Amino acid sequence: MKKKILVISVLCSSLLLNASEIDDLKLQLKQQQKMINALTQRLDKLENKTQTTINQIVKQDKQEKEKTIKQEYSAYSQAPEKNAKNASFSQKEYLPDIALIINSSAVGRNIDNEAYSSYSMPGFVDSDPDKDIPFNKDRGFNFNYAEVAMSSAVDPYFDAFAIFHMSSEEFEVDEAYVVTRDMPNGLKVKAGKFKSAFGRYNEKHQHAWEFSEQPLLYAGFFGPEGIGDPGVQLQWVAPTDTYIMLGVEAMQGENEQSFGNDKGNNLYIAYAKASLDITDDTSVLAGVSYIHGENLTEDTNASGTIENISGNTDIYAADLTLQTQLSSYSSLTWQSEYMYRDREKSIDTNSIGNLNAIKTGRQDGMYSQLVYKYNQNYAAGVRYDALMKNNLGDDNLDMYTAMLEYHPFEFSRLRLEYSLDKSKYFDGKQKDVQQLMLELNVAVGAHGAHSY
Repeated sequence: MKKKILVISVLCSSLLLNASEIDDLKLQLKQQQKMINALTQRLDKLENKTQTTINQIVKQDKQEKEKTIKQEYSAYSQAPEKNAKNASFSQKEYLPDIALIINSSAVGRNIDNEAYSSYSMPGFVDSDPDKDIPFNKDRGFNFNYAEVAMSSAVDPYFDAFAIFHMSSEEFEVDEAYVVTRDMPNGLKVKAGKFKSAFGRYNEKHQHAWEFSEQPLLYAGFFGPEGIGDPGVQLQWVAPTDTYIMLGVEAMQGENEQSFGNDKGNNLYIAYAKASLDITDDTSVLAGVSYIHGENLTEDTNASGTIENISGNTDIYAADLTLQTQLSSYSSLTWQSEYMYRDREKSIDTNSIGNLNAIKTGRQDGMYSQLVYKYNQNYAAGVRYDALMKNNLGDDNLDMYTAMLEYHPFEFSRLRLEYSLDKSKYFDGKQKDVQQLMLELNVAVGAHGAHSY
């Protein structure tokens, strides 16, 4: 009996010891997990701190270069004869930054190329087989464009920028302008040919769009090229912690989609934009814009002669962007924009050819998109577009788009995009356009960052 009790006691002691060891292991695992979480948080802070330091170094380097240019140019101006011999100020030391961007795509579409080239969007885009479709025009393979961008300091007072587009059919100067440096009181002047800062999308180039296709809103109101005219721009940034920017522009008015009267300076634009950090990780950007210009309308008088008669176009816009940073390389961005267009669409004449009445077309449209960046390599997004014809018709024109994006590295991108487009008409009848596209975009050289 004593032996049995002894054996049982030994077994119980062994079991108690094993349970104690298990508890110790669990405790050690919890402690290790806490340590891993603490190290992860510290690593994120170090990465953010490193990026901030890099930005500060870049800013300081730019300031030093500007200071050097001013000093050398000042010395050159004060003693031109002496410095002409010594050549102390030379633009050879400030070669322009040059970047090359190549964009191509493979497209699958349920509409053949000939029919697609002559689509219409009632109230917005007329049917024209010769219309300009610069991006993803054909089923199969497309070379969309090659873009060459150049930028440089000119002297202590100006920076110069030029962007050239090359495609299989043409070479064009997309933008070429100068921007002032170090103007007082937060002022900045831009002059030349440039893309207007109207709205949220217009100023961006195609390779900087979040989706491969242009929003219906911009396609319907401004066409594929947007507003990019010769003109002058004045912007003012308020000296506050909160970013507030006011701007005005005077441009030629070459955009035929809403304007087209470029016989003089006929386009005027104003906007206000502000950005606010709601939390350490969440920021909001909001803007309002207004544009006024003259448009040309073709009219046939009583004798059958076609005349160009001008009217006015006013467009009002509001945009809102909300971005939250989920981690160092992960973010969620929601962006929406609305526009209203009041356009004197057509002109009636009576039997003797005199002006009788002006018909005004009131239209509006919007888009809303959500883009999720998982990390440095992957992103996904969805977007809804709608054009409301208002007094030009009751049926809305809309489109649904989804995309998946892969960045092998910072300077290359593969994007798979699907869209269901209900805005296109062919031979007067609406037909759903289903499109699947794979787009490749690569960039080499020194290219400035785009705003989010």
